Amino acid sequence: MRRFVRENSLSLFFLGLFVLALAGQSIAGYHLYNQEQMEHEGPTIDYARYLVSSDFGANVLENWQSEWLQFWLFALATVWLYQKGSNESKTEENLGLETDEEQRVGAHAPKDAPRWARLRDWRLTVYSYSFTIVMGVIFLATWLGQSLASWSLLNDELVQHGEPEISWGTYVTSPDFWDRSLQNWQSEFLAVGTMAVFTIYLRQRGSPESKPVGAPHTETGSSG
Repeated sequence: MRRFVRENSLSLFFLGLFVLALAGQSIAGYHLYNQEQMEHEGPTIDYARYLVSSDFGANVLENWQSEWLQFWLFALATVWLYQKGSNESKTEENLGLETDEEQRVGAHAPKDAPRWARLRDWRLTVYSYSFTIVMGVIFLATWLGQSLASWSLLNDELVQHGEPEISWGTYVTSPDFWDRSLQNWQSEFLAVGTMAVFTIYLRQRGSPESKPVGAPHTETGSSG
């Protein structure tokens, strides 16, 4: 157990933070939801019901989908795009998909390489792009989930005010949906862009997300 924790401490640390933050959000959101219901003389719900409500689902998924979009686009952009001096960028001469030798696949795969990396058929192609495939699928799934949850939430509000419900297609072209989406997307894009620039000039000793403290600002793609 100690070895498992030590070897997976980074992922376990963030998983723990995720669970605590999600639990905190659910409790705060539950009380806020019932508070707003009482202010409008609407029915309140218990905590278990809130956890499966459109209100909680929409609030969670609208943040999740922006995070996966960030990872997906960053993985794709860093294949071809370059930021001189950034630890988040490849060097200029390594831009592109790189050769089989550089990627250690096919005939150049070492003995301990993943099985599909040693093949030379469609499975190698799938494995070569598996990260962005999975990131893209998760983004689209969370985007769809968020749109459905927010659509259901809006229709509940419309019914409460005696107004007719709208279709999902109408909702995903509405200002409400794109306001929810873009307010998260813009913050993620800003965070990624500033991260790429900050690593040119700023340092965190011992972190693989930073260049060595004494590395020149123009050094690109190195790690401590």
